[in-house]
Amino acid sequence: MGAVYFYHLTETPLERTLPPLLNKAREAGWRILVRGTDEAILDRLDAQLWQDGFLPHGLAGRPHDDAQPILLGQDVPADGFACIMSVSGAVISAAEVEAAERACILFDGHDESALQFARGQWKELTENGCKAQYWAQDDGRWTKKAEA
Repeated sequence: MGAVYFYHLTETPLERTLPPLLNKAREAGWRILVRGTDEAILDRLDAQLWQDGFLPHGLAGRPHDDAQPILLGQDVPADGFACIMSVSGAVISAAEVEAAERACILFDGHDESALQFARGQWKELTENGCKAQYWAQDDGRWTKKAEA
């Protein structure tokens, strides 16, 4: 039974927040799916992950998807991934949270539609019995603000 962590980005952009989270997930030995809704954002993250040091990953739909320790894609089933990370408003279902070790929803705190999406995901997932934590940035540090 997994848990979903919500990351409210207010001080650092997604490109700087995602790599440390991916590193922590890799240290746990997890295979990670980064699910997005915007191909341009996924392409940007792909380029950033190569620039920030070596985080082995690939973009979905290319050769060897099943061998990638980190896979970035749209509409990729969560089967075979221990950790699912949602960016750019990608939906994670309660069944996916329950099947994974961890699910993470990263959202831009300066974007009203992203805030509404995250609130909707929190409500849906917690109403369906998923354990959830809400983390916000405070002076460069992550602080847990809520738990359900």
